[in-house]
Amino acid sequence: MKKIIGLILILILGVGCSPSTPHIDFRHDAAGKKIDVYIGTSYFTSLIYPDTMEKPVLYPIVTTSGKEITRGYPLRPRPFERTDHPHHVGLWFSFGDVNGLDFWNNSFAIGPEDKPRYGSIKLKEIVEADSKTGRMVTKSDWVNFNNRVLLEEKTTFLFAEKDGNRTIERTAELTAREPVTFTENKEGLIGIRMDRAFEEPSDKPEKFLDAQGNVTEVPVLSNEGVNGIYRNAEGLTGEKGVWGKRSRWVAVRAEKEGEIVTVVILDHPRNPNYPGWSHARGYGLFAHNNLAGRAVDKNAHPVKLELKPGEKVVFKYKVVIGGDLDDTSINAFSADFAKE
Repeated sequence: MKKIIGLILILILGVGCSPSTPHIDFRHDAAGKKIDVYIGTSYFTSLIYPDTMEKPVLYPIVTTSGKEITRGYPLRPRPFERTDHPHHVGLWFSFGDVNGLDFWNNSFAIGPEDKPRYGSIKLKEIVEADSKTGRMVTKSDWVNFNNRVLLEEKTTFLFAEKDGNRTIERTAELTAREPVTFTENKEGLIGIRMDRAFEEPSDKPEKFLDAQGNVTEVPVLSNEGVNGIYRNAEGLTGEKGVWGKRSRWVAVRAEKEGEIVTVVILDHPRNPNYPGWSHARGYGLFAHNNLAGRAVDKNAHPVKLELKPGEKVVFKYKVVIGGDLDDTSINAFSADFAKE
């Protein structure tokens, strides 16, 4: 009898709950300008939008076991990590040339005399945070130095966890407030700055130009614990293999603290210029860009996106954070995403 009663209680308490689709908990700290995202009682990430930053980002991002996949610098620097590219924080969406303004590289490191050449993305409203669906909707403005609005962005996030894999789906609906031109540029569109473990080992310093022609030097650091490797849907590997190549998905795999972690960016077939170009760097930038064109591949067709006032464009991506994901598993994620 006790076993029967116990079974009935389990069935009753389990109605509407599935261990593969946990409850999503959004905890809004308006004063701190952030929304913490929990899956069940386990922390996943936070949408942060402080006045000190030039765009809203998801930071940090952690695995089901609690390991951070994002770099700490500049918000919470960790020992032995790189301190280049201070605009690389968490996971973000922006672009390097919108009406000649650079929305990608803007940060506290830009001097006041140069600020007019950069744009900012300002979160204006939290429209929805639905724990039942894991859906969060926000509205932001893409503004110039004088706070004139070029674009309105409606952002939809879908957070989920299933079978040990966490996912972030991010859809950006951009509506022009004035005539807007996106000119092909390597700096875009969805980006993640990865933890040191996901970088590729390096034995020489490197220099990189941003959208404004400024040079960023990336020095050589100790390679202890550094073991990241990129790969794409075409079977190309390493930064030299995937950078500037078009692919429907790109993944980076590394061992961190004894655990294999794979992070994937999935492109969506309805995005402009699908599949987009990979902007994945060995020093830890992991980005995918549907507006890169000849900025990364001299043989590509010219890319230019023009919007009249009131016209819209939508970019949709999905990030998967899992274990030792093989190509078959990633292709299944990609196929499912393409159906949405």
